[in-house]
Amino acid sequence: MNAKAHADPTGRGTRIRPGTEDDLGELTRIYNHYVTATPVTFDTEPFTPQGRRPWLTAHHTSGPHRLLVAEEDGTPLGYATSGPFRPKQAYATSVETSVYLAPEGTGRGIGSLLYAALFEALEQEDVHVALAGITVPNAASQRLHERFGFRPVGVFEEVGRKFDRFWDVAWYRKPLRPGPP
Repeated sequence: MNAKAHADPTGRGTRIRPGTEDDLGELTRIYNHYVTATPVTFDTEPFTPQGRRPWLTAHHTSGPHRLLVAEEDGTPLGYATSGPFRPKQAYATSVETSVYLAPEGTGRGIGSLLYAALFEALEQEDVHVALAGITVPNAASQRLHERFGFRPVGVFEEVGRKFDRFWDVAWYRKPLRPGPP
């Protein structure tokens, strides 16, 4: 990750850093909130930290697949990731991004700090486009993505069933680097 400083809108000394094995328990807790209480992820069963370990180890401190953590006083309050969009090789220059915040970390600008750092890191990588799937309605996530240059490209209607109802997913795209000449 580049050393460029980002203004801390929280005023609480929020620090952005790569995720580590020591974060696994807290990051699992954060994600499980969204699994059990919201439709924003289509996982339906909570994870154990051990069950979430492959996800953690799939992210690196360099390359296109990153995990950045926002912490205050040593406690993670959220994270941003970039990961593979799809497994086929021709998709290698496309990443899917996401941000998850602890309930106590929402509405404080932490998601913006995380995305600023993530996209700064991705500037150094061979990544052409970032994509984000947002379960709708989710106005806060849509605003965050649009603030960072994502534009809507389509909606997959009723593609996930959770909490006894079907949910739409709006897809957003952000160009990162031009393709080959």
